Amino acid sequence: MKKSEVIGAVGTGAHSDSNPATPSLTAARTAPVAQADGGQEGVETSVSGSPPSIRDPDNSNQQQNGFFKALRWGVDSLYLSYPGTLFADTDARLRSLKALAQSENPDDVGKAQLPLGSHVFEVKNKGTSLFSYILEDGAFRIQLSQPPRKPGNHAPMAYVKISAAYLAHVGPVDAEKHLLSLLSELGEIKEAANVSRIDLYVDFVSSVDMESWDRQAWVTRAASINTYSSLGRFTGWSIGLGAILSARLYNKVLEIVVSKKDWILELWQKAGWQPGETVWRLEFELKREVLTQKGLSKLSEVLSHLNGLWSYATTDWLRLTLPNSEDKTRSRWPIHPLWGFLSSIDWESKGGPLSKRFSPTRSPKDDKLFQMAGSVMLSFLAKHGYAANEAYEGSQDFIAQLLEYLDKRAYGQGLSFDNFVAEQLALKHRQYNTALNHPEQEAERQAQAIADQAKAYRKESGG
Repeated sequence: MKKSEVIGAVGTGAHSDSNPATPSLTAARTAPVAQADGGQEGVETSVSGSPPSIRDPDNSNQQQNGFFKALRWGVDSLYLSYPGTLFADTDARLRSLKALAQSENPDDVGKAQLPLGSHVFEVKNKGTSLFSYILEDGAFRIQLSQPPRKPGNHAPMAYVKISAAYLAHVGPVDAEKHLLSLLSELGEIKEAANVSRIDLYVDFVSSVDMESWDRQAWVTRAASINTYSSLGRFTGWSIGLGAILSARLYNKVLEIVVSKKDWILELWQKAGWQPGETVWRLEFELKREVLTQKGLSKLSEVLSHLNGLWSYATTDWLRLTLPNSEDKTRSRWPIHPLWGFLSSIDWESKGGPLSKRFSPTRSPKDDKLFQMAGSVMLSFLAKHGYAANEAYEGSQDFIAQLLEYLDKRAYGQGLSFDNFVAEQLALKHRQYNTALNHPEQEAERQAQAIADQAKAYRKESGG
């Protein structure tokens, strides 16, 4: 089977209409829409035709006529697996670090870190049924399996999730190259990366009311269609959630308010977004079963067929239509003008600029810390009757009593104040990936590893 061919329908659930002919992965789109150029400027155009309902948007910045502007599109989540075998010394080292993470002694837990390149990974205290070890920082969540005890089928050496923030910084190709360099330090990689899951998205602004149609307008192979709201406000749609292929259309701005992942706002602004405009995201989640049915497995294969995968998802598997009550054959219903723009995104073009800044640490922003600290300090001032003009004096009193409280905690644990603070800081360093707690121990380990390698070489060479 050729990788560019689609053979048969993807079985993600009950069919809601007759199946149209399955298109080629590389087939041209049928949507009557101009291609998006994907540069730093968003693609802005008017929606033609007569959508079921276009009402005034929630904010005055959006035009009141039919309007569509694509801001960004790309890969949001990427899960990769690597066939291979963990080195024996890596297995022993990770087993020791995992044991430290399981310790009841906070000083031991703080040592459960693995430095790799410029990363300082947290080593988790638990694994999964297939993967004994889990490492995590702001760029990667790496699950590793132990070396097989006997020949035969076993789990991949590594199963990795690449974070959306890191993908927005370097793109999927360079992110995987860096990941491969890290994994190669841990074991023998025997094959190129397989894609276990890939999420494709487009962020856009539109004056079309995303609640203006009912479930009947979705013509899909999926079994489930659901709507969501929060505090009485419509937040989006999900189609086929939990299946091997699923879609979501949701208010991304509201999602960011909850997740606090506001790094994307600057990238939207570069594409022409105005603060106050509602940004919607259309996102498809494609699991490995879908990709292999298309003859796609390796990351390079999947990335070279994004246009075809998007076309399949938006023209065969799912369409937003203008229902026609006089035509019982739903596959003949015309597509909604909004869907015409969304389905025609050109994945061979640039989906927007990459972010210039990224850190693999997972520490909260200073603003969040100040917000929490400020709330606590103001509560202390109010409790102890300080006036507004006594805030500086009250803050000094707050710090003094806080240090006294920490000193009592240290005494209760049989520690000096300095040792208690060092212990708690080590736990935060591990959690946030901000520093290696015991660099001298790592230096000793590396020196011993070099000495062991030299000794093994001398033994092999007979020297």
